[in-house]
Amino acid sequence: MCKGLASLPTCCLERAKELKARLGSILQKPDWSLPCCKIGKHRPTLEECLKWKESFEKLLSSKYGLCAFTAFLVSEFSEENIAFYFACEEYKNTKSPAKLSAKAQKIYDEFIGSDAPREINIDHETRDITKANMLVPSPSCFDMAQHKIYMLMAKDCYPRFLRSPAYGDLVCQAKPSTKATKQQQQEKKV
Repeated sequence: MCKGLASLPTCCLERAKELKARLGSILQKPDWSLPCCKIGKHRPTLEECLKWKESFEKLLSSKYGLCAFTAFLVSEFSEENIAFYFACEEYKNTKSPAKLSAKAQKIYDEFIGSDAPREINIDHETRDITKANMLVPSPSCFDMAQHKIYMLMAKDCYPRFLRSPAYGDLVCQAKPSTKATKQQQQEKKV
């Protein structure tokens, strides 16, 4: 019969924790609202889609780019990265010192703590430094962890997004902006 969780090999327990985190993020409504969009009738222009290839910053600064990238991360079961990044951005903009502690704890519990339902992939040193920063929460207490996640997305997820069929489909379906279309028509007349 079942001898309990203690009798399972460590690798099984780690895998179960990972599956719990992934299912938890799918089943529960996320607390962090991401600036997402319903593309519907309004699609990004071809020029906008092509700008996303110029830099990760340009992708994140575009409403449609951020939405497409977030959808890509969801498809790869790694949406916790973008959610953590924007939770930190929101946290840094907290004006009330009284609210810093509660918000910091919420972010820590959601993304960094040992039982975090949307645990991000950071090294032990960064995790320990962030935990120590939690003793006296400041607007910069997540900076190191946020930077690690940003770099992970920029160097790993972003290139995969640009090579993905989803991005290719967006580029193929995008139409040139009306400005570009008018300019092309004028050039044909000359």
